[in-house]
Amino acid sequence: MDKRLGVYLCSGCSIGESVDVAKLEKVAGGEYKAPVCRTHPFLCGEEGLALIRKDLTEGTVNAVVVAACSPRVKTSEFSFDPKFDTQMVLDRVNLREQVAWCHKPKDEDTQMLAEDSLRIGIVRAQKMEPLETVPGEISRALLVVGGGVTGLSAALEAATAGFDVVLVEKQAQLGGFAAAMKKDIPRGAPYTEARMDGVSERIQAVTSHPRIKVHCSTKILKTDGQPGMFDVTLQNGSDPFVHRVGAIVMATGWKPYDATRLTSLGYGFPDVITNLEFEEMAAAGPIVQPSTGQPVESVLFVQCAGSRDSEPGHLPYCSSTCCMNTLKQTEYIREQNSDAQVFVIYKDMVTPGQYEKYYQKVQEQPLNFFMKGTVTGVEKGDNDRVVVNVDNNLLGSPMRIPVDLVVLATGMVPNSADGLAIRTLHDAGLKVLRNESDEQRQAAEKVVEQYKHHEGTEILNLTYRQGPDLPVLRDGFSDSNFICFPYETLRTGIYAAGAVRAPMDSALAEEDACGAVMKAIQSIELATRGQAVHPRAGDLSFPSFFLQRCTSCKRCTEECPFGSIDEDEKGTPKFNQYRCRRCGICMGACPERIVSFKNYSVDMIASMLKAIEVPDETEDKPRIVIFACENDAYPAIDMAGMRHANYDASVRIIPLRCLGSMNIVWIADALSRGIDGVLLMGCKFGDDYQCHFLRGSELANRRLDNVKDTLNRLQLESDRIKLVQLAIDGHEQVTQEIDAFVTRIRELGPNPYKGF
Repeated sequence: MDKRLGVYLCSGCSIGESVDVAKLEKVAGGEYKAPVCRTHPFLCGEEGLALIRKDLTEGTVNAVVVAACSPRVKTSEFSFDPKFDTQMVLDRVNLREQVAWCHKPKDEDTQMLAEDSLRIGIVRAQKMEPLETVPGEISRALLVVGGGVTGLSAALEAATAGFDVVLVEKQAQLGGFAAAMKKDIPRGAPYTEARMDGVSERIQAVTSHPRIKVHCSTKILKTDGQPGMFDVTLQNGSDPFVHRVGAIVMATGWKPYDATRLTSLGYGFPDVITNLEFEEMAAAGPIVQPSTGQPVESVLFVQCAGSRDSEPGHLPYCSSTCCMNTLKQTEYIREQNSDAQVFVIYKDMVTPGQYEKYYQKVQEQPLNFFMKGTVTGVEKGDNDRVVVNVDNNLLGSPMRIPVDLVVLATGMVPNSADGLAIRTLHDAGLKVLRNESDEQRQAAEKVVEQYKHHEGTEILNLTYRQGPDLPVLRDGFSDSNFICFPYETLRTGIYAAGAVRAPMDSALAEEDACGAVMKAIQSIELATRGQAVHPRAGDLSFPSFFLQRCTSCKRCTEECPFGSIDEDEKGTPKFNQYRCRRCGICMGACPERIVSFKNYSVDMIASMLKAIEVPDETEDKPRIVIFACENDAYPAIDMAGMRHANYDASVRIIPLRCLGSMNIVWIADALSRGIDGVLLMGCKFGDDYQCHFLRGSELANRRLDNVKDTLNRLQLESDRIKLVQLAIDGHEQVTQEIDAFVTRIRELGPNPYKGF
């Protein structure tokens, strides 16, 4: 593309009062020979925008640099006619939040910062190429996996929105656990009455809907492809058949916790059953003592049986539905026998929101006894009864309660993966990812291979290089990040909903289904336009691979968080465009630097570094480059500016899509040019990470360890490089970290490579 550069400077919002705009015009017109350079006091107003539109329409410019406010604001104002999208490039330089609002006005250092910021922006525009849509044959159908409450709701929502749906259920009938229940918990005002579940009506609505194709007694043999083009191979007792779908909603629900692990609570005795077994008994007929067949006169419910327990093998979390189901089940007993005694032993009663009204109603029953305590054991008693030992209760002394029946309120386990296997796989995968010693890496790879097929992998059977199942977070739930990625999984175009995503009741599961379907529809719509999904929604760019120089090191395929890159039998990367979320981690991973985007590349960032003017060592003006993650760090820096917080003007900020996209050659380039220090600012990482791209910051930190070793060998202080983790609201931490780092760099003195 033959670039015709237009630089547009805004002098409003205190910019003109803080820096000499005329000198900025000289940078654009003199140093970079921009044929068009215009200044306006209100560039985002209609008159200012008209200047840019006029130059674009007349063909005077096709590379636009807007030096004004942060690129995170005024996005609609600086979005021009779509007809220019394939003919122009646009870059925005942050002169307001990161220069004028946070540094001393009319100061030499502030002016130098503004000029360097403009240089960086102009170079970035020079290195950009226009983006264009890459069309594909996109399917607008959805696959819903699971025929319980969540799956039924998801199918109906998608069909109502005008999308064809393929609903797959491995059982012979729809409805899941809800279909086997006698009643459901209260779902509406006044929240004091259990209701009939309504599942049969929902099943009828699904099976009769013209847009929904139902496959029961069906399993998924293989899921191949990418968003918009998933080819799903199904089998239903006959020859396999294939459906092409655009997105997938995984609503495979839950299974009950394995009560055989609860022998300490008496499970194994005939008269000790689980809450699910109790529900099935109540739905089938009278509630009786299993050992005698006689109607029960007394029942004791043990809450959190095997849940909220740190012991190995138990569930560390609350399943959120057990308490409400116990309240409902006490009413079953009361309906059958108004004189029966009911005991509920609990750690805590969880009845959020309006559900508290139901709890109050059940408490008012005179023969219902609720007691906070710990069940220390269950044993056989006299006269066909079971004795429950309770300690740590509010009465202050141990109790022995004989009853006809004990009900263990066991929790829900997601139908996504076996907890032990997925934790082992996760930990081993991290060891592979961290590039430890060859021996450790090989051992970890063996573990990954061993556990790659475990309970849960038979659901989708993905043909991804990273394995056949969905990656999960803690406790085996197929979620990604509750803050950044609601309903998302780490496989683009596949969305988790219901109890497979998090413990929840049927009311929440229905809402969850709506959210997941909306995300699935969004994924299809964006794929239709060749655009990325969250967090870079609408991004048309995608990486290209110069495979002639590829060494098949597999680092890009291993480090991609979203499974976008498979590999052939020789280890050569095979890119799947519609799986990609444009984080650029593959670009940072590649030691040969063969991965690049049209608007984001190793060469582009390297050229931006070269554009920074570095004073010599006699001027006592250090230069520090900040590589700032654009998802958390860059907004935090902006917010510091919005609060007019001051920090050292020695820093030059270069935004990165993700710190994981940082190629270590940039640090070498910066230091070799005389830059005195490099500060990396990115998202927090760890078990409860906040990184929008999963482990980008963590990957950058591990690459940084290798860089620091190299610096030490070159007799350069490793303190010249630092990585800071922060959240998007860390504006106070930003200023503190910048000033502290600049202070440390001043203590170290000028970079000895300065001037070479």
